[in-house]
Amino acid sequence: MTDDNILRMRGITKTFPGVKALQDVNLSVRRGEIHAICGENGAGKSTLMKVLSGVYPHGSYEGEIYVDGELAKFADIRQSEQRGIAIIHQELALAQQLSIAENIYLGNELATRGLIDWNRTNHEAAVLLRRVGLAENPVTPVLDLGVGKQQLVEIAKALSKKVRLLILDEPTAALNDDDSAHLLELLRGLRDEGITSVIISHKLNEVREIADRITILRDGRSIETLDPSVEEVSEDRIISGMVGRALEHRFPPHEPRIGEEVLRLEDWTVHSPTQRGRVVVSKANLTLRRGEIVGLAGLMGAGRTELAMSVFGRSYGRDISGRILKDGKPIELRSVRDAIRHGIAYVTEDRKRYGLNLIDDIKRNVSAAGLRKLARRGWVNENEEYRVANDFRASMNIKAPSVASITGKLSGGNQQKVVLSKWIFTDPDVLILDEPTRGIDVGAKYEIYTIINRLADEGKAVLVISSELPELLGLCDRVYALSAGRITGEVSRAEATQERLMQYMTKEQE
Repeated sequence: MTDDNILRMRGITKTFPGVKALQDVNLSVRRGEIHAICGENGAGKSTLMKVLSGVYPHGSYEGEIYVDGELAKFADIRQSEQRGIAIIHQELALAQQLSIAENIYLGNELATRGLIDWNRTNHEAAVLLRRVGLAENPVTPVLDLGVGKQQLVEIAKALSKKVRLLILDEPTAALNDDDSAHLLELLRGLRDEGITSVIISHKLNEVREIADRITILRDGRSIETLDPSVEEVSEDRIISGMVGRALEHRFPPHEPRIGEEVLRLEDWTVHSPTQRGRVVVSKANLTLRRGEIVGLAGLMGAGRTELAMSVFGRSYGRDISGRILKDGKPIELRSVRDAIRHGIAYVTEDRKRYGLNLIDDIKRNVSAAGLRKLARRGWVNENEEYRVANDFRASMNIKAPSVASITGKLSGGNQQKVVLSKWIFTDPDVLILDEPTRGIDVGAKYEIYTIINRLADEGKAVLVISSELPELLGLCDRVYALSAGRITGEVSRAEATQERLMQYMTKEQE
């Protein structure tokens, strides 16, 4: 065992009923490096890290794990933490009602004679917060923090346990650009302190920016480890390893067939439901046509999601004014039921919290928004429900043994296809997609783009909200830019560039 490896995993094989999630995987991580693990959804990245951290205990998998050259047989997470290994999952595991300090030392309390020393707890927590660059009072409830700051609290919690190997699963998936940049800079600082990090990410630009080495998994197997210090590692090179072939075009070719106007917003204004007097969307004017894919660009907090949800049956906002016209006629959308009845569907940016019932099967998730189409005299025709879900499983290429599979067990890309199936089943004329490819890999993204193009070809108007400007430029026929709640620009595909959109997105109000 070489001394420069803090971790070596050999021949790791993990099997679930009917599925071999990992097969003979090998991974070596050097001390003090940032090591990225890349792969498509379902490649086995998270499973491998759960094996390492003791979530899947020794005996439930085949193969060997060596930490500092010694064979490790972790029975649970506590044992891996005792060896200096900490894992931060994509879904943060913080107690929202407790304070920052309470979360940092939860399960590892600073106590004297059985009583928690709160002065010491808050003091030590403050030291850790400064170390991760978070200027918050330790007694602040975690629920008052944004996602980016909560991520830093998780890292502070890991540091409190004297972490030497930090595992981060999609740490920037839900962060804005500023929070992502801060987190990456923090990881560099921890590397300088001698702390090793393993980062799982679909954001290949971030991987290239920060990783010292990159291991690629595909179909549960370790394919290769790339070292940017000895070879040129481009995004295309990483992608070819992930999907097993060169992905020549990130976006499928598409010739739009744009028809008549189907939806129009006029002077659409939305106020915050919690901050009286605050205007979140101001006098927005927007049109969508059949067969057209329209993008909505904007920085975090610009009001993109708020605009979409307010249109979708006033799911967000208060004191909403302005007009919505469908096929040239004014309509009133007072509820989600009204929106569905008028042929408008909205795919949320947070599929796990708002888009799906993760503990139910594919069949019931697909039919959830369109049960009225399956009901006769108040009873749902279960045979027809099964047929509909099975048709979507085939047409959307949902990778699952059957429609009885639990949705929460699917990869992110396949979960997204289930959400899309749910709303396509309602047969909408207008489909609003909020961050439709967030947290999914490049191969699954290509499939989602193909589905979006197909929907447009069927005559549906599609509005795509995305934080990734290349995605909007590669997919959309037109793009609106939003800044501080106002639409500040509209550009066609031919005129759109990242620079031009950014100018509109950062434009100050006149």
